[in-house]
Amino acid sequence: MELPEELPQLYKRHIFACATQRPPMHPRGSCGASGAQPLWEKLGKKIEESGLSAEVGFTLAGCMGFCSAGPLMVIYPEGVWYRPQKEEDIDAIFESHLKNDQLAEELVVVLSR
Repeated sequence: MELPEELPQLYKRHIFACATQRPPMHPRGSCGASGAQPLWEKLGKKIEESGLSAEVGFTLAGCMGFCSAGPLMVIYPEGVWYRPQKEEDIDAIFESHLKNDQLAEELVVVLSR
């Protein structure tokens, strides 16, 4: 079966945020050990309180493969990766990307394998 040219979309955007928590001093590190949890809690609350939950999906994910770069999140369909470090970064991503359809350029991370 071929993929249809256009599928109905459930969300305008879908965010995946790494919530992996490895033990302290693990050689790969983890987003959880880098302080991801309070950032994702803030983002989830902002999405709910703003009324955007009908058009923005938010999913906590397992390891996304770039452990030492965390905390990491990716927003689809654009495929933009962000590396927020503090709650103010979540505010910037929310306002720029989710509300105003603009990149939060200073927080974009370009990853390579």
